[in-house]
Amino acid sequence: MGKNLNYFFIAILLSGFFSCKKDVPPQKAEQVVSTGSSGKVYVLCEGNFLAANASVTQVTLASGNIISDIYSTANNSNPLGDVLQSMSLHNNKYYIVLNNSNKIEIVDKYNFTQQGNISGLTSPRYFLPLSSNKAYVSDLYANAISIVDLNSNTTAGSIPLNGWTEEMVFSYGKVFVANKKTNYVYVIDAATDALSDSINVGYGSSSIAEDKNGKLWVLCSGSSSLGLNAKLARINPLTKTVDTSFTFTSGTKSPFKMKMNGNKDQLYWIDYDGVYTMNISSAGLPSAFHIAQGNKIFYGLGIDPEDGTIYVADAIDYNQNGKIYRYQNNGTPIDNFSSGIIPGDFYFEK
Repeated sequence: MGKNLNYFFIAILLSGFFSCKKDVPPQKAEQVVSTGSSGKVYVLCEGNFLAANASVTQVTLASGNIISDIYSTANNSNPLGDVLQSMSLHNNKYYIVLNNSNKIEIVDKYNFTQQGNISGLTSPRYFLPLSSNKAYVSDLYANAISIVDLNSNTTAGSIPLNGWTEEMVFSYGKVFVANKKTNYVYVIDAATDALSDSINVGYGSSSIAEDKNGKLWVLCSGSSSLGLNAKLARINPLTKTVDTSFTFTSGTKSPFKMKMNGNKDQLYWIDYDGVYTMNISSAGLPSAFHIAQGNKIFYGLGIDPEDGTIYVADAIDYNQNGKIYRYQNNGTPIDNFSSGIIPGDFYFEK
């Protein structure tokens, strides 16, 4: 009987101890403040090489709500794939290019559920829709541009093109292709799917964007090992010639991830010490950064086409979840939020 009483008193003491502990409040979901912009922004996170942990972070701008891995959330926790490179919208579907998975996942624009995929690619980089039934895909290793049949979601052929092909722009019936390992932007006739020309812009072109006047701006990172400085070139797509070119005077600079604002009159890019910006009418390159990198690792850049908010991705250490910093157009900080691993690019849905 005495032993039972001892157990009884111990139980009373324990129940009193646990009842005195404060309840731990549930962790509040991360949100961002409203900037007045509408639509959504998607943060494209590469994930670690061979880890199949690529992800897409969705931010609804009006409410500030964040979904950290929208693909897995919408698809029964299935992983997206290995090394997310880029994402494009076409016919109310997102085409998500997965470099090391050698495929493109297709999801519904409205609920992000999987609608199919395009396989058989080598190391895809960027997806460029040309019509309701045809798209081009650039590639790191294929030495070709893949032609995709969007009716069957299969590769329908290829266009031989040596080197590492990157971003593409469709202008006046031609596709202008940046090439990371040559001095050229290549021109493809979209009607015949054949290479028709090449334009010497400088070594290491990767970013290409069209301005409000229809001119094409190409950012070339150069090569310190080859002693080639970075360049910013402007192409007239009608004459297929460079009509303006700027050379970065310091060989240590290796600018990348160039973006255009919504008005198509202001350029932005990342360099070793921060984010730079330049108007398309400027007579020279900017002499100082617009946003300092500090102790961060700037790896991705996006400009909200509606209000000009600047999004900068910090890869931190390339292993943990990244951080996204938002700035007003004048460079004043707004806020920040977490993303998946190695955030590398943004897509704005308006």
